[in-house]
Amino acid sequence: MEQAIEAGEAPRDGRGMAAAKGLLKMRETGLIAIILLLIVVMSFASPYFLTWVNIRTVIMAFAVEGIVVVGMTILLISGGIDLSVGSVTALAMVIGGWLFLAGFDPWVASLIAIGCCTAVGAFMGFFVTKIGLHHFIVSLAVMVIARGICLLGTGGRPLGLYTLPPEFKFIGQGSIGPIPVVILTFLAVVAIFDILLRRTTMFRKVFYTGSNERAAAYSGIRTKRVIFATTTLCSALCGVAGVIYMARFGSAQPTFGLGMELNVIAAAVIGGASLNGGTGTILGAILGAALLSLVSSSLALLDVSVYWQDIIRGSILLAAVTIDLFLNKRRG
Repeated sequence: MEQAIEAGEAPRDGRGMAAAKGLLKMRETGLIAIILLLIVVMSFASPYFLTWVNIRTVIMAFAVEGIVVVGMTILLISGGIDLSVGSVTALAMVIGGWLFLAGFDPWVASLIAIGCCTAVGAFMGFFVTKIGLHHFIVSLAVMVIARGICLLGTGGRPLGLYTLPPEFKFIGQGSIGPIPVVILTFLAVVAIFDILLRRTTMFRKVFYTGSNERAAAYSGIRTKRVIFATTTLCSALCGVAGVIYMARFGSAQPTFGLGMELNVIAAAVIGGASLNGGTGTILGAILGAALLSLVSSSLALLDVSVYWQDIIRGSILLAAVTIDLFLNKRRG
């Protein structure tokens, strides 16, 4: 298998991979159709839906979270999962805020915050690959620990970062022409990792590891390194998102990101990433995130209770996981 990867050839189970790719394309096409249908329906249901203000709000709502979706998608493809993404994103905000208030340059503080989040990912990767614990348990523990650190260090109160320099706030609040920098950053991250996932040998190993870790290991792929790298990458992207949120809001909120893991995992699964590993695309996951954001915006415009919104989002996730189960059975 390793030789086939290096040569860029199709694996022996080419038919299965081709079928999986066909199903993913169908998933992406179906998502685009659902999104377009929802846009048409909402354009008649609310006169405010197709306004530039609402469109910008919808895109901004999932743009930064979409960076985390990219990391989660790659991790899911490798066979892992991370429940700590919301807490780690908040941790990046808090660490960056602490350091800035302590006198650090905001750019240096942000790099240290991202580095700390990367270290958190490496910490989880160590326990998964070396100790042998499951991603679910490790990330659940880190979710609680990281949130506890955020609350302990701030006393549960937001850190006001009112003196952040304008050039730093620009990455979260500025625009280049009519397009916010946040959206441009999001698109750049999506484009880079989509190309890497589709075209490079290194990221192709992620698919093989997620599809069958034991077979991939027998073929010469260092699967533990792959899992460690994807776990670390997911947390690093949480750090990037946390820094952007800090610049966008001008504060560091220790309770930020509660429930983010649900939205991120739902977006990835709706977009075609399997909880069993081995399948998924960045494009599909971003379409899933866009659909969830459109649903939330539509429900808000229709004045649907926030409690019903949670029920609907949870139902969408349940439906996506059920569909994923049936697709996995068909591939099997």
